[in-house]
Amino acid sequence: MKKKIFIFMTILTMLVCSCAYGYSDVGQTDWFYGNVTEMLDMGYLAGYEDGTFRPSGIITKAELVSVVGRVSGLTPLSGQTNHWAAPMLQAALNTGCYDWDEIPPTGETFDEPIQRQLAVKIVMKAFLPDKTGDYNQVSGKVKDFSELDGRYYDTVIAAYTNGVVFGDDNGNLNPKSNLTRAEACAIIMRAANMTGNTKPYEPTVTPSVQTRKGGVSENGALHVEGTKLMNERGEPIVLHGMSSHGLQWYGNFATENAIKATADRGANLFRCAMYTGEGGYISNPSVKDMLINAVDSAIRQDMYVIIDWHILSDGDPMTNADKAEEFFAEMAERYGNNPAVLYEICNEPNGGVSWDGNVKPYAERIIPVIRARSNGIILVGSPTWSQDLHEAAKNSIDAENIMYTCHFYAGTHTDWLRQRIADCGLPVFVSEWGTSAADGNGGVYLEESQKWIDFMNERGISWANWSLCDKNESSAALVNGANAEDGISDDELTESGKFVFGNF
Repeated sequence: MKKKIFIFMTILTMLVCSCAYGYSDVGQTDWFYGNVTEMLDMGYLAGYEDGTFRPSGIITKAELVSVVGRVSGLTPLSGQTNHWAAPMLQAALNTGCYDWDEIPPTGETFDEPIQRQLAVKIVMKAFLPDKTGDYNQVSGKVKDFSELDGRYYDTVIAAYTNGVVFGDDNGNLNPKSNLTRAEACAIIMRAANMTGNTKPYEPTVTPSVQTRKGGVSENGALHVEGTKLMNERGEPIVLHGMSSHGLQWYGNFATENAIKATADRGANLFRCAMYTGEGGYISNPSVKDMLINAVDSAIRQDMYVIIDWHILSDGDPMTNADKAEEFFAEMAERYGNNPAVLYEICNEPNGGVSWDGNVKPYAERIIPVIRARSNGIILVGSPTWSQDLHEAAKNSIDAENIMYTCHFYAGTHTDWLRQRIADCGLPVFVSEWGTSAADGNGGVYLEESQKWIDFMNERGISWANWSLCDKNESSAALVNGANAEDGISDDELTESGKFVFGNF
């Protein structure tokens, strides 16, 4: 029996150890094992929820450029579309990694597979732009060299000569074949390691560059006393500002210049809405980069900033609780000592979930994760799209510096919800509200919105308005086609935007 157990444990150990990070399709005998594990070690990419890495899966232009940008240290810029990767693609284009016609910044081809010849060009331009090679030698060795487009001769020759790419067993480069995830890891890490500058991915937080009235430099670390939000001197403070829309769609309005434009108009708060579903973080983890850039930008503008785990279609926060733990551990570790950052752990629980059965147990999992690293304010939602404060009040969370969010839209939620806030006896933070109906359209309902503003002012309730974007809906603050990169003029504000900005 002992012998059988020993054999079983030996086999189990071999199985566990032979797979990188538990990914069932990445083993130590795979040719790409070293490159993939190196990228995983450094935090540049991740696998899928089903426990696979999918090394033979095709990588898109947006994905390849995003990873290259992260490894090479590019700073994302404001893109021309709302695509999640537009900022990094714009940075790569501006630095000459590829030409306009190869990946137009208008976004039509961002999600198309990338050919090997273009991928090699981008990698070489990013990491080894000065490397060269011998045309005669390479063209003589590579059997399918004639299939290579002329514009890629120099970079492919340099890559082949310097060991960034190799031919297959038949001596072919297959320049017009689509690049796989494993191949992407290989050529990126080979090139990056030749620079001698590779290091774990860790975006840099820089200190505030501007001091603003009502900002972090004036008020410091926040805490909760009773039902009030207080500054470091024990004085009541009210935060007010804008929420982004989904970063995967409208990340171009969560850039530093866009956030600065709201601060210039009087906001001291910005909320970064990182959807978990709807093409957000769970299926596209790289959207986290956009959130980090937005958080860092708000910090530099002396603003308070909310990291919003924006559940919506995934209405039960327990659905992705494991991912939430990992995410908030990383965020709290990164920003733990920064007084500017607040953590909103579940945007709008919905779909029949209950406070006692779903939301509170979830919060009691996530709060200790954050508290082990940060004493920042934690915002907790409630069922029915963060309106069931009365349920939370019956069985509140036993923790410090906790506030309960309430979300309202003036065309749908009126006196009854204001009364619920007044009666609940909880510290309330309105982390999302709109001048429209609950679906983002209708109205704008300015008379009812003013009642809400007066109500929040009377009670010292902080708020973030939905949303800073140019979406064609009533709740959007900006007119279609607005450009927040050079400030926000009155002409660029919608009726809703003018009302909200007038109340900063």
